Amino acid sequence: MTTSETTAEVRRALAKLRGAAGVPLSFGGEVVDGKRLRMTELLGTTTTSLLGLVVAEGKGLGGRAIGVRKPVVLPDYYTSDAISHHFDRAVQAEGVRSVMAVPVIVHRTVRAVLYGAVREHVRFGDRSVTAMVEVARDLEQELAVRAEVRRRLDLLAPEPGAAPPGKPADLEAVRESHAELRRIAAAIEDPGLRARIDAVCQSLTGDAGRGPRPSLSARELDVLEGAAAGQTNADIAEALGLGPETVKSYLRNAMRKLDAKTRLQAVNAARRANLLP
Repeated sequence: MTTSETTAEVRRALAKLRGAAGVPLSFGGEVVDGKRLRMTELLGTTTTSLLGLVVAEGKGLGGRAIGVRKPVVLPDYYTSDAISHHFDRAVQAEGVRSVMAVPVIVHRTVRAVLYGAVREHVRFGDRSVTAMVEVARDLEQELAVRAEVRRRLDLLAPEPGAAPPGKPADLEAVRESHAELRRIAAAIEDPGLRARIDAVCQSLTGDAGRGPRPSLSARELDVLEGAAAGQTNADIAEALGLGPETVKSYLRNAMRKLDAKTRLQAVNAARRANLLP
């Protein structure tokens, strides 16, 4: 995942954090090498005193959050002896008084730090702290998903839109990756990333130029993918976040379009039509 993508996700999380935790200020940034935060995102601030700060592990509030790998809450930043005070001048210029910081950890590495703050002496309630932690956890999941997507895309099709010259020897690995990418795409809100995943999924099915193909919806393909992997309707429903009856409906539609009478026939027909690898 690129730095620009991570920064954009951090910015969205900070915007969400202000409303969820009920704080007027939120700021943060990406952590490099799991140890050094660069402050790039400021929301609700009136100065740029915090912008561009580089916060190393163990330094200040953010550095402590990186070091202990858990949320740190300070009702009064200035009188706290729980942190070093390397950045007091910048914090004072912004007028921050009470502040909390939550590390965002993906695959055991701190990827970002989110701050929520107010300009008064307050004790953050459990609701505010919990809300902030939940925003951080959502960001962790998003970054983890994007990292997995990038890993699979780089493995299967290094260049966007470029089809591999032929099907790899390990066809089962291709089918597994194809199925996982489709499940990930179904849960991603970013249309650009989803379109790239769809393009790679299509490239993995082989040459599409051998004639007209049945027109299956994305969900019908998702359900067929699960059927191809040997999943039951209940398994498919759980994986896709659908109801069992909805899965049955998608499967019936796919079978009708593929002129198939059984699940196996539908899967084989989809593969012959290069709809599945």
